[in-house]
Amino acid sequence: MSAAGISAPLFRMEGVSRRYGGVRALENAHLEVVPGRIHAILGENGAGKSTLIKIMAGVVAPDEGRMLLDGREVTFRSPAEAAAAGIACVFQELSLIPDLSVADNIVISNPPRRFGMIDRRAQRALAQEALLRAGADDIHPRAAVKDLPLSRRQMVEIAKALALKPRALILDEATSALTAGDVAKVFAVLRRLRDEGLAILYISHRMQEIAELADTCTVFRNGRNVATFAAGSRSNSEIVEMMIGREYSHVFPPKGKPAAAPGKPPVLECRNLGWTDRLRDVSLAVGEGEVVGLGGLEGQGQRLLLLALFGVLRGVTGSVLVDGRPAAISSPAEARERPFSMALIPEDRKTEGLMLPMTVRENLSFAALDHVARGGIIDRRKEEQLIDDMVRLLEIKTAGLDVPVAALSGGNQQKVVLAKWLMRRPRIILLNDPTRGIDVGTKQELYRLLRRLAETGAAIIFYSTDYDELVGCCDRVLVLYDGRVIRELAGDEINERALIASALNVGDGQAETAA
Repeated sequence: MSAAGISAPLFRMEGVSRRYGGVRALENAHLEVVPGRIHAILGENGAGKSTLIKIMAGVVAPDEGRMLLDGREVTFRSPAEAAAAGIACVFQELSLIPDLSVADNIVISNPPRRFGMIDRRAQRALAQEALLRAGADDIHPRAAVKDLPLSRRQMVEIAKALALKPRALILDEATSALTAGDVAKVFAVLRRLRDEGLAILYISHRMQEIAELADTCTVFRNGRNVATFAAGSRSNSEIVEMMIGREYSHVFPPKGKPAAAPGKPPVLECRNLGWTDRLRDVSLAVGEGEVVGLGGLEGQGQRLLLLALFGVLRGVTGSVLVDGRPAAISSPAEARERPFSMALIPEDRKTEGLMLPMTVRENLSFAALDHVARGGIIDRRKEEQLIDDMVRLLEIKTAGLDVPVAALSGGNQQKVVLAKWLMRRPRIILLNDPTRGIDVGTKQELYRLLRRLAETGAAIIFYSTDYDELVGCCDRVLVLYDGRVIRELAGDEINERALIASALNVGDGQAETAA
């Protein structure tokens, strides 16, 4: 039975278009959102999904077309107007104010007042209720947002949206920063909200999430909606082919042979690395042309290990060697310079990898200014050549180099983060879940780039929360559990079953646990 046959649409878009300069972001879009249904929106980065939800949420206005709520035509001149009409949105880019408390953030748009002052007791009660509804009641309302890890901030963002008591809830890659445990909680919350009659619009690049949650799917490509169908009625391959407009084969590039000569020391090695009680006796080695993966459940020390190697953490014990020689790396500034030549692709491109208001050009050249300057003077010709080379190499899609990087799609923003570091020609590349929140087409481009970098001799450490990526991209995988490496997988051992067993520290994974 169609969604429309179950209930009348709560919200409808008819012939909606939106342009940014000469770029048509959305063209003649049609959409029906029905109460008591989870409606998945699928498409590559740049397909129009973000523009669609920004129009629904009152962030931008459409150039053409109309929107109807309960059958009546509406226009939203601001997110506040959309929220007042019952539409709440959880964007991929967090909107929280780090220096404020969780409670302050959750009720910031309409705090309870008493005698003209904010009623702190009522505020905390509202925040606790919203956190409970979001499945995040373990977060204290008085905690400062800046002290929470990214996954917990995302849960606060969801609670903030639910505090508005919306009729329609839009989630844009809302689980991309969550731990597996939090994802399970959010799924349970969304199912309950659906059963309560909430209309849910869900955007994710994780096909397994769509299969598990969605009732209805709509695919967008090049700003147009190309198909709407019942979840489960199309295979993943069929859906991806609709998204990219061509036949799809999820094939990772072939793994090459490490480029290092026999007997040559590893490019990067660490011995008995430790930090507080979060990293314990971690030892690893990465040779020239090798891609070494970091596996395990989220929060087992993988991200901290990358930060320790890049000189971010203070009080790290153990030793690090580069080309067989001891390396005292005390800061990221030291890590990125010769002879270390490290690059770290961070977890959160929005806050750690990019300067969003600045242009694509400025973001690309910023990390490599010392490579294009002599005597403090920037060689503009050299800078332009490097930028042009990177735009072509990574196929960065942009309306121009002088547009704000915030205007790019998520996948193209991630390419800019990669490109700015590649301009420094790093020998050691640390990747922190680099494909989070980007589409399947862009992912494949990054997989091919990863292998090309390895073929030129780069030593790469690749942390991913996607087991398929670890299996398809890595020459070896180190599985971490409770801050320790408990198993190393190589060759045919790198498979999903071994990764999961090791991550849970059960079965085959226990054999390698140190006493």
